[in-house]
Amino acid sequence: MSGKSKAPVVALVGSAGSADARGRPLRDLRISVMDRCNFRCPYCMPRETFHENYRFLPATARLSFEEILRLTRLFVAAGVCKVRLTGGEPLLRSGLADLVGELSAINGVDDLALTTNGVLLAQHAAKLKANGLRRVTVSLDSLDPAIFRKASGGFDGIQRVIDGIGAAREANLTPIKINAVVQRGLNDDSALELVERFRGTGVIVRFIEYMDVGNRNHWARDRVVPSLELKQRIESRWPLQVAAASYRGEVAERYTFTDGAGEVGFISSVSQPFCGDCTRARLSSEGVLYTCLFATHGTDLRGPLRAGATDEELLARIRGIWHERDDRYSEQRKALARQRSEKKIEMYYIGG
Repeated sequence: MSGKSKAPVVALVGSAGSADARGRPLRDLRISVMDRCNFRCPYCMPRETFHENYRFLPATARLSFEEILRLTRLFVAAGVCKVRLTGGEPLLRSGLADLVGELSAINGVDDLALTTNGVLLAQHAAKLKANGLRRVTVSLDSLDPAIFRKASGGFDGIQRVIDGIGAAREANLTPIKINAVVQRGLNDDSALELVERFRGTGVIVRFIEYMDVGNRNHWARDRVVPSLELKQRIESRWPLQVAAASYRGEVAERYTFTDGAGEVGFISSVSQPFCGDCTRARLSSEGVLYTCLFATHGTDLRGPLRAGATDEELLARIRGIWHERDDRYSEQRKALARQRSEKKIEMYYIGG
């Protein structure tokens, strides 16, 4: 990275943050570092589409670490203070711990996290922590081997995920969160098993309503298990009490167990949309900026970056995109589902 590109950013770090058309600040940046994954979850990367001959991005199309670092500094100048690395599966990206080390050194990044399916976590957890990663979120839909196999698109290796969670605990990548996407008729009956397994361990289980992300997951509303229904099931066995939100824009409704054995969370995009407080921007692995998980289009940053755009020009582009942002898909789901003809971006491409 040249000194020329760094200097304007340093001068702008103290500038006021960016707010969109609805007054929502830009605070969170989710960076997809890899479009590939070693799972074929039907709701994200169904095997019938993402088969062994599917053509993913060539390495040259993905942002380099240097490019990711440069753009992250600019997003920080625009107001970002929380950064999360996602995929695909981010741990498939060679040298990821080195990128973590560089990102953690950026002034203004107060929280650096990683979302992973956990399969490769055991071998990387210690180095990730040593290089500055603060915490991890592991996607795990069920502890039942048969259900796990079906939910992951045929992957046999749930013990590797469990071992990865254990390694993250040993490395103190905490608080560790488990994200479970709940589908009626698939894994809703095994939800309490997840809670029971991790209660009292410091690991937080969060249940996510099955969402209509992308175009290939054959989403149907009758497969959505409302968070309230799950909460009532859990509460009938382990009493809960409401926990205060930790920050503006927190997507999960948090509850603590009254016996002090930790907490559980619910992410309810379908039954209780939270678009009004969304502070998240998403950067794809090839440098396209998206302002919503359900976006139909994004804005290319890689092109101007590689064409020689200055930091001032790129920062103005980022702020301009955010300033015009008016996304609130979940709040308008029914109307937009009838009106939209454009395809939504696939979740694997920009992370969850």
